[in-house]
Amino acid sequence: MKKNLKIIVSGGGTGGHIFPAISIADAIKNKLPDAEILFVGAEGRMEMEKVPSAGYKIIGIPISGLSRTNLFKNFKVIAQLFKSLKLAKKIIKEFSPDVAVGVGGYASGPTLWSAASMGIPTVIQEQNSYAGVTNKLLAKKAKAICVAYEGMERFFPEENIIITGNPVRKNLTQNVSRDEAIEYFGLDKNKKTILAIGGSLGARTINQSIADSLKDIPEGVQIIWQSGKFYDNEASEAIKRVGKVPVKQSAFITRMDLAYAVADLVISRAGASSISELCLLGKPAILVPSPNVAEDHQTKNAMALAEKDAAILIPDSEAINSLMNQAFKLVEDDIRLKNMSNNIKTLAEEDSANRIADIVINIANNKK
Repeated sequence: MKKNLKIIVSGGGTGGHIFPAISIADAIKNKLPDAEILFVGAEGRMEMEKVPSAGYKIIGIPISGLSRTNLFKNFKVIAQLFKSLKLAKKIIKEFSPDVAVGVGGYASGPTLWSAASMGIPTVIQEQNSYAGVTNKLLAKKAKAICVAYEGMERFFPEENIIITGNPVRKNLTQNVSRDEAIEYFGLDKNKKTILAIGGSLGARTINQSIADSLKDIPEGVQIIWQSGKFYDNEASEAIKRVGKVPVKQSAFITRMDLAYAVADLVISRAGASSISELCLLGKPAILVPSPNVAEDHQTKNAMALAEKDAAILIPDSEAINSLMNQAFKLVEDDIRLKNMSNNIKTLAEEDSANRIADIVINIANNKK
């Protein structure tokens, strides 16, 4: 087996793509310490910050997504695409990888398309239950397609599909105590805790529902509120207007392991990465799917859990009025929480990052 493999990992845009990508890279480095891993991301997106923080080199390409509202902006996007394809080919030629891995997000399209056209084997990781357009196109030349849900042969060549589950952030699976989490966040150990996370950028309806309900928080309940960077000022101002409330608010939670450890109930969007974390940790959840995603895939993700009573689904259009009322009732219903926890645990796929790493290494070593 070749020990000094060269591997490109591409994708990003949100934490839901970036953290699984880093988990896969970490698993590869753990198996092959001499492997050289290069990330390719989108200029100006959060991977350009998060990937170097994790210890990996990243190169940005000038790619962005198509606009659904501004058609004139799409002329610029198309120009960026051609520029990104040219730059991706240059990166691949200079780095000369043994394999390229795509995890979704803007940059994975030009990078994996260029790699495949240059004879480099590719691996796709599709997180959602409904495949996106980019991965459908890339799948035609991929050696392996790692998925988290059954039934993905609707979108991909069946012979190349491998069910691996979605990787989660490595530190989430390390044991941390509730007492440590309570001390870290400055919480009351005798109160139930709701953890509200709208993604790294934030979720308007989740944030609005919490802001409108600050005066109505029950006596025995407290909230950890990740508002996202776009809504940080609004959230902190809402708290100031109400006065002293049992809420710990921040734009981004660095220690998600501690946040999950203390959470009795989680409010979240229904991105595939978030759902994988909830399943692995057995956390009861209310899911509010984002309406701003391709093919409404978050609703499909959430329905897969709601149908098994592993989570509650609240449509984004109803969240402002009903989300926190349901959350306050549910967090004090110990029997329902226990049942939901048991149900969601049965959906967990463990050791996903290692499984994907093995697939990547095997394909790199057997490339023709």
